[in-house]
Formats: sequence, C-alpha cells, structure tokens
Amino acid sequence: MTAALTILFHGLAFAMVLYIVSVGLGITMGLMNFANLAHGAFAAAGGYVVVVATRSLGLPFWVALPAAFVVVALAGAVVERLVVRTLYGADELRQVLFSIALLFMAIAGFTAAFGPLQQQPEIPAALSGQIALGDVEFPSYRAFVIAAGVAILAALWLLIGRTRIGMRIRAAVDNRNMAEAIGVDTRTLFTLTFALGTGIAGLGGGIGADILSITPTYGQEYLVLFLIVVAVGGLGSIFGPFLAALCIGVVDVAGKYLLPEFGAFFIYGVVIAILLAKPAGLFGVRS
Repeated sequence: MTAALTILFHGLAFAMVLYIVSVGLGITMGLMNFANLAHGAFAAAGGYVVVVATRSLGLPFWVALPAAFVVVALAGAVVERLVVRTLYGADELRQVLFSIALLFMAIAGFTAAFGPLQQQPEIPAALSGQIALGDVEFPSYRAFVIAAGVAILAALWLLIGRTRIGMRIRAAVDNRNMAEAIGVDTRTLFTLTFALGTGIAGLGGGIGADILSITPTYGQEYLVLFLIVVAVGGLGSIFGPFLAALCIGVVDVAGKYLLPEFGAFFIYGVVIAILLAKPAGLFGVRS
C-alpha cells in the first residue's frame, strides 16, 4: 500500500509538470499547424525567470511565478510576430529546422547567461516541509505541483470553453477559413494563442523546477516527453494532454520504481498501444 501511494503521488506530480508545459504546445500546434520543437526552451526561460527573481532580485516565489508567465508570454508574442508568422503554411521541414535552430540558440544563450549547471529557485518555507497521507509523508512542494496542474486545467477549460476568445480559438481550430470568413481576426488570435501557450510553458518550467531540472539543455532533454504528451492527448485539446500526462507520468514512475532496468520502455509501450488504437490521439481534432 505504501509503495502504491508513493508511485501514485510522485507519478501525479511528474504528470502535472508534463501537462503544464505541454498543453500550450498542443493548443498552438492544433490551431496554427506549426511544428514548434522549441517549446521546451520557453519552459526553460520561465524556470530561469523564477530563479533570477527569487535568488537575485529577492522576490517572493508567489510573485516570481506570475512574472515567469508574463515575461515568457511577451517573448513568445514577439517571436510569433517577427518570425513564426512567416512560416505559417510552410512545409514541416522548414518549420522543424527553424524551431530546432531557435532551440539551439536558446541553449547557447542560457549557457552564456547562467552557465551549464542546474539552477534551483528559492522555495518558500511553506512548501519545504512534508504532508502526511495516511502513514506516508510526501514533499509539500510536489503536492503544490499537483494542485497547480489541476488549477491550470480548470482555468484553461473555463478560458477555452466559456469565453468569447475561447470560442474563436475553437472555431479556428475546427476550420480556420470559415472562422476568417465570419470575421475572426486570426492573425491577432494566433499571436495571443502563441503567447498563451509559451506563457503557460514558462509557468510550468518555474513550477516544475524541482522535478525537471532547469539547465540550458532543458528544451532538448525533455522535448520527446512533451511531444509524446501532445501526440497521445491530441492536438487542440485541453483534456487530452491531461489524460496523456497522467498515464505517462504514473507509468514512468511505476516502471522506474518497480523495474528500473527497463528504463523508459513502459512509456513507449503505452504510447505505441494508444496511437495504434487512436492515431489522432485520445481527443485529437486532426490527425
């Protein structure tokens, strides 16, 4: 029983980090049909914003997290306006080459600014202790990560499902040409959506810094995991990546806890099984 609780708890915490970082990628890829392999670099940027804010500027952790969202969202809007916009409609190879180049530029920039070693933000005392679940104690910080993931899921559901801008995003995902025909300004919508996706990634990088270490190569090291979550969950979906992240997070932790010699075998086994059954993902809008 103790082992099962441990696997479930840490699997949920890992899953929430994967979800927070990946969900923005799923939305932007589903809306814009743009293969953004540099998405993890925005998450790393958010982690570095939190590190600088808490350690160099002395700001509270609770102020640093919103700052990470805002700073990275603004950076994402600038990148979308200046560069990404020119590649809409381009073939996938050009998109991949551009985003990979952007990723490596980010890695070089992070290395020059912060060095090659792992960076950790200053964690508040309220999250530094333990919480008890039955007879087992777990880190308070990871409980916070789980709560944050659920809160972001609820916030995105309200934004996408219950607001006018969410209605426009859904319309553009379903049929961009029809959305433009009825007066939706897809150019501005794309900028806002790209900024939202990168901002959430930056927030995820800051929230999950204790689980996915903030290093210059963050975006490269975890790129496959983020793409798996999006592919299994489905493009343009909010709940799909959440379920995919839950599945992948718990299976990964369970596999490494029970059969560490198999490494990531179980993750890829689950991914292959799901995609064979549902090639567009669990809630995919397009294949």
